[in-house]
Amino acid sequence: MTPTLAVIGNAFLDLKGYALHAYDPVGKNVGDVRFVHGGVGRNVAANLAALGGATRLLATVDDGALGRELVDRLDALGADTGFVRPADRGMGMWMAILDAAGNLAGSISRQPDFAGLARLLEDAGEEALRDATHLVLSVDLTEAITRRAIELAQRFDIPVYGLPNNLQVIGEHPSLLASLECFVCNHIEAERLSGRPWGAISNEERLASLRAFVDDQGPRAMVVTLGAEGSVYYDRIAGRSGFQPAFPARLVDSSGAGDAFAAGTAFALSRGLPLDRAVVCGAKVAGWVVESDRNECADARERMGRDDFFKKMGLI
Repeated sequence: MTPTLAVIGNAFLDLKGYALHAYDPVGKNVGDVRFVHGGVGRNVAANLAALGGATRLLATVDDGALGRELVDRLDALGADTGFVRPADRGMGMWMAILDAAGNLAGSISRQPDFAGLARLLEDAGEEALRDATHLVLSVDLTEAITRRAIELAQRFDIPVYGLPNNLQVIGEHPSLLASLECFVCNHIEAERLSGRPWGAISNEERLASLRAFVDDQGPRAMVVTLGAEGSVYYDRIAGRSGFQPAFPARLVDSSGAGDAFAAGTAFALSRGLPLDRAVVCGAKVAGWVVESDRNECADARERMGRDDFFKKMGLI
């Protein structure tokens, strides 16, 4: 059976400024400014579709040209947008500054109004998830949306892969982690959730902290990304943990890397790969995306066809 991954999350319009020289936060900076489509849910769905997976997004967009353009882009990538609905302030906005190396120097976000997504989930959530095999869920929409999505997934016996947005929901309700098959976050988010330091410590110490947190909070598995350093992972049921280095990449824009990593990892997990192999897929997809000024890798399927790992794992 071919996996069908449903994605529940947000859609954003990202305004990104790229500094050409050393970025001065209080001075004028010459560079480039671009609009790109973003949002955790949209980014994950776009990358899953680009990888060739059957992908269905449940989200809201603005009722106008900007929302239609975002949907058209997802359609072109091969995503199922039948459950994307226009709503009043259905999209968020994210303003980001990237330094001359392509790293995030600062940002401000305006969240969408999640009332439209809550209505959509009530009206069409059962239809969207009934024949899905997996759910990728942005767990920081609202508590009610997160709980309803998990409830539907449990009803249809669908594993849930979760990733955070701003930690507002999962930070206040960490017990929700126990409902997740796998949770993917970055080291800053892991530090906030666990209360343990993640910065200047060894990977062995990070793994010990990760194992303690997962054993206490109860998700089956968890991955913590470390930026250019790579990631650490732990599968509580399989008893596997380890470190996955990042792959060399020509950095253009690092801001979509986490969503791309989560998408690649979920893609591989949904096809039966163990976590230690799935994070390799996640690292590769993240490396492809940071080489682009978009939040997805449109030619991911072609890259997979040239990659020995994807061939060996039977992912193409």
